[in-house]
Amino acid sequence: MENKKEMVVSAIENGTVIDHIATESVYQVIRILGLEKYKDEVLIGNYLSSEKLGRKGIIKIKNKHFTKEEISKIALVAPFASIINIEDYKVVGKFRAEIPDHIENFVRCANPKCITNAEVVPTKFDVVDKENLKLRCHYCEKFTTKETMKFAE
Repeated sequence: MENKKEMVVSAIENGTVIDHIATESVYQVIRILGLEKYKDEVLIGNYLSSEKLGRKGIIKIKNKHFTKEEISKIALVAPFASIINIEDYKVVGKFRAEIPDHIENFVRCANPKCITNAEVVPTKFDVVDKENLKLRCHYCEKFTTKETMKFAE
């Protein structure tokens, strides 16, 4: 018997592949990017074999390329994710999602008394620890962590 390897998730002509997502983060990536409302093909694979992670998730989104802000969101919940841009079935760009030094507008402050939770004020954070994901609010200086992080709707 031959040792065959097949693509588990079919190729896309144009769009983006988010690869090397930790299995527990796949559906969070879908939610924060609003992909459950996306009106084109979204292919999801989870618990796939991975040399790097043991098991991984992958998301392929047809005809969609992500903004810098969207890539920052991906990095916050899937710090080992690779972003692969596809055109005419070929890889035209590949890079790792990186946590930025500053985050604005899409993460909510964990402090219920922060002005950003009481008034219409855009959130601003400095990332003080990328490895353990610790954000300091620009306004109240309280910390938001991976465990307390919530994304703005």
